[in-house]
Amino acid sequence: MNRRLGYAAVLALSLAPMLLVSPASAQRRGPAPQQPTEPQQRQTAKPEQNFPLGASWSAISLNGKPIRDRKATLQVDANLRGTGFSGCNTFSASAYPLREQGFAVGPVALTKRSCDKAAQDFERAYLIALRAARNWELVAGRLVIKGGGGELQFDRGI
Repeated sequence: MNRRLGYAAVLALSLAPMLLVSPASAQRRGPAPQQPTEPQQRQTAKPEQNFPLGASWSAISLNGKPIRDRKATLQVDANLRGTGFSGCNTFSASAYPLREQGFAVGPVALTKRSCDKAAQDFERAYLIALRAARNWELVAGRLVIKGGGGELQFDRGI
């Protein structure tokens, strides 16, 4: 233990002259070179939006394709529970609006209604896009949810 303290003291004493700077030595060195300053670009950050909790939304497009012959809905309540209709079944999942327009959807619970193949294919694509959601934004009164599974656009429901 004493040997360790001795080594620490020797190290501290050997570094002390390097750390101490007298005004005379600072003047001999001259002013510190300044780094070239680049004009700082102001990034205009989008104002933080609040997710519209409690609003009902009807899907109008999936991955850029309009939804005409199907119905799909989404509502996120104040308890952060996302519910809706996915084209064949009703669903429920935890839905978390996050900072900086982030969005996360937990595992989906789904009813087990039997539907035709086209309705099942649409439902699968809709739920994959919803489950993989990462971001949301409001654009011209429409809710847009984007993620690894695609993009969903919603209009306000009644």
